[in-house]
Amino acid sequence: MKAFSVTDIGERRRINQDYVACEVHPVGNLPNLFIVADGLGGHNAGDYASRFCVEYFINWIKESSLTSPIAMIESAIRETNKALRAKALEQSELEGMGTTFVVATIYENEMYVANIGDSRLYVISEGIRQITEDHSLVEVMVRTGELDRDEARRHPNKNIITRALGTSNDVEPDFFEVSLSDGDIILMCSDGLTDMLEDGTIEKIVRENADDPETAAETLVKKANENGGRDNIAVVIVKV
Repeated sequence: MKAFSVTDIGERRRINQDYVACEVHPVGNLPNLFIVADGLGGHNAGDYASRFCVEYFINWIKESSLTSPIAMIESAIRETNKALRAKALEQSELEGMGTTFVVATIYENEMYVANIGDSRLYVISEGIRQITEDHSLVEVMVRTGELDRDEARRHPNKNIITRALGTSNDVEPDFFEVSLSDGDIILMCSDGLTDMLEDGTIEKIVRENADDPETAAETLVKKANENGGRDNIAVVIVKV
């Protein structure tokens, strides 16, 4: 397994609210761990929220005696949400902070994924397949037929999130289990990448650098910035 992660401030933001984790070695009872978190723009301390949640989640996993990956991830997400809410109550300048959160771990040929918000996880094998579903206003509009995918990418309310860590006392992540094959590539990213690059372009860049996750990730960031870089960019690439 090869993996690489990178975040970039982009071309227009003054602060980087994206935060990632990329660990191919065991973390507690998980054999590996990959996370992308995107602090909510327009909220206080989005950069604090993303980093706090990733670090708290990892520490919780390290101390957990659970062995089921889904049970561990679900419990860790709920405890992380509680901790973030408590931290916001302690400091008025942190009130209202939140973050997206997509996390994955790979057991042999099975990948377990949890997602809340609009950061994404893709599998690139025969084609490119988005595993997670965005928790966003425009995604709801796409599903109800009010928008098509191209319209959704350009919609002025593109960044309105319907679910995130820190925004309510109860958090409801989506869970996915994905069977993997040798050679599959996992891509996790914030919307700073997918707003700037279409899925086909992302797939092409990753395939051209299939054996080099570092070059693939850095090329994706470069191209996103060349296309406008309107937001922070986070990328994690895992070659199975």
